[in-house]
Amino acid sequence: MAKTLIIVESPTKVKTIKKFLSKDFSVDFCLGHLVDLPLKEIGVDTVNGFKPRYVVIPKRKKVLDQLKKESKKIQKIYVATDPDREGEAIAWHLSNQLRKSCPQIFRVSFNEITKRSVLKALEKPGRIDYDKVNAQQARRILDRLVGYQLSPLLWVKVSKGLSAGRVQSVAVRLICEREEEIKDFKPEEYWLIEGEFEKQGFSPFKARLDKCDDKKINIPREKDARKIIDELKSGIFAVSDIQKKETKRSPSPPFTTSVMQQEAASRLGFSAKFTMSIAQQLYEGIELGEKGSIGLITYMRTDSVRVAQEAQMEARKFISDKFGDKYLPKSSPQYKSKRGQDAHEAIRPTAIEYQPGQIKRFLTQPQYNLYKLIWNRFVASQMKPAIIEVTSVDIKAKNYIFRASSSEVKFPGHLKLSQNEERTNEGKAALPPLSLEERLKLCALEPSRHFTTPAPRYTEASLVRILEEKGIGRPSTYASIVSTIQQRDYVRKDSGRFYPTELGVLINDLLVENFPKVLDVEFTARLEDELDKVEEGKADWQRVLKDFYNPFKQNLETARKKVKKVNHIEVTDEVCEKCGRKMVIKMGKYGKFLACSGYPKCQNSRSLTLGIPCPESDCMGEIVERKSKRGRFFYGCSEYPKCKFTSWQKPVKKICPQCGAPFLVEKRSRNKHYYKCVNKDCSYWEEVKDENAQ
Repeated sequence: MAKTLIIVESPTKVKTIKKFLSKDFSVDFCLGHLVDLPLKEIGVDTVNGFKPRYVVIPKRKKVLDQLKKESKKIQKIYVATDPDREGEAIAWHLSNQLRKSCPQIFRVSFNEITKRSVLKALEKPGRIDYDKVNAQQARRILDRLVGYQLSPLLWVKVSKGLSAGRVQSVAVRLICEREEEIKDFKPEEYWLIEGEFEKQGFSPFKARLDKCDDKKINIPREKDARKIIDELKSGIFAVSDIQKKETKRSPSPPFTTSVMQQEAASRLGFSAKFTMSIAQQLYEGIELGEKGSIGLITYMRTDSVRVAQEAQMEARKFISDKFGDKYLPKSSPQYKSKRGQDAHEAIRPTAIEYQPGQIKRFLTQPQYNLYKLIWNRFVASQMKPAIIEVTSVDIKAKNYIFRASSSEVKFPGHLKLSQNEERTNEGKAALPPLSLEERLKLCALEPSRHFTTPAPRYTEASLVRILEEKGIGRPSTYASIVSTIQQRDYVRKDSGRFYPTELGVLINDLLVENFPKVLDVEFTARLEDELDKVEEGKADWQRVLKDFYNPFKQNLETARKKVKKVNHIEVTDEVCEKCGRKMVIKMGKYGKFLACSGYPKCQNSRSLTLGIPCPESDCMGEIVERKSKRGRFFYGCSEYPKCKFTSWQKPVKKICPQCGAPFLVEKRSRNKHYYKCVNKDCSYWEEVKDENAQ
């Protein structure tokens, strides 16, 4: 019979860890938090030191009962929950729940689920880190105080079912402010002139007009561009300067959580939430045939870029064997973490031997794509910088100077890993061999019109980046922040970019006006720093809560009296099919909807129709907005389930002039905003004249 019980968070870890241990060990799981603040009340005594009241989570009671039963049969418990604040709090709660059954409870943590890491941790078990627990507890209480007191205010002043979050609301504010910048932006026209030049015996190359009278040129109008071109037609073009410069392109450090999410979004199209889900699978263990379940990456929630010495040595041996010693720096690179947080390593493969291509058959496509990204990033980070020679050439005619440049890889360094040296050229074609004062033939001068553009709307990658840069949230929260603000319908993602909804703007304006401190970006960042200090044992968690809550409570009391109820009810001509009264448009948790004006006597409601008929033949329904189980909006027929018509693109009330389809659908790409016919067999599309579309 087993003498020692190890408790981890997930069933997958159980399978991976069991094979490392003897029969003296039993391994079980807790599925994360077993206790939490009560669901239907605040559960925090704000008068007596913010003492929380924890209760067993109903759906976890069965799991807890099983662990209690099991703990009575063993001599010792090792709590091996995740190595972060949440994991430490779970370990603390588990210890409190199981101590009566088994008084010998120890804390162990693994940065990676490998035999070496697990056995090493078990050799030197520790105790609960109460500073970490207090940091988690403080964050949980802060979020509860804000969420459970701001949300009821929104119910009274706006609409039932709405909610507000301490950190999520700040993220919505960033998106709303970016949208305002875009709307207020006034594009300015400017012109560029590009020349095509030729040296006899070589292919033509292009250079852009750069200076006039040794000053950076600015061409505001077409007539100015035409005047310059007329002047240059009679000019003699000769090389006036040649500069060659070698630059080093250093590899990027291994991944932190936020950078991994950004790269996965940009390169793979993954959402932050999906990235973390796949990373969790890679961390907990993947079945690799006869080798069984193997944890492929280190812990995926980290701010650190530190790498263990053993991992560096392993990478150096691989690089030497694969590419040769000339690709190895004299010593392993040392990267500096931005926040000085060094509790965990960077995200890296647990073993270099598991090369992505060699284990691809055991992985799903998303697992393979993310693992390859992590593996390549880490190995490249241990290689020498690439050496790039950049050549810049100035071509002078009269008082104007054109500039052309090209780059050449002299030594690929870390780029050798991906065989992707062409990325260093950045679209700059090689120049012919040139010498000073050498004359060139002018083949063409082409003017082009441009407009200045506002900062682009946030993507998942850029939103996570700005959250990290401004100190909003931490590695464990980025994915939930991005996911939550979409689920609440405060923002929507269209063609990969975030737009605030009407509801999001309304809630943001109300909160910013009445709770400026809570919604202040710098204040939220300072609060995150205070929580870090609590974790480091440099700040008292109750003092942090008190300093926040006292002014927040005053703002809340003022807002309850000051804020007027938002009148967002609009009477329509539609009639309630149940009682005959007029239907009205209301704002709800998922945006606008139709409701009976006789509420609460009549509680009839339905999706807001768009006034667009269903395109299916013999269907009398209209297009309505719906929301999928995953929180994504789509458009379908009001006659569902009789009619199965659906569209992910937003319908536009405009008949197709080419085929007569009842509506077009709206589409956006990075540089284009257009309407397309809903009929898949019709090729009609038209551009939307929207200078602010990104």
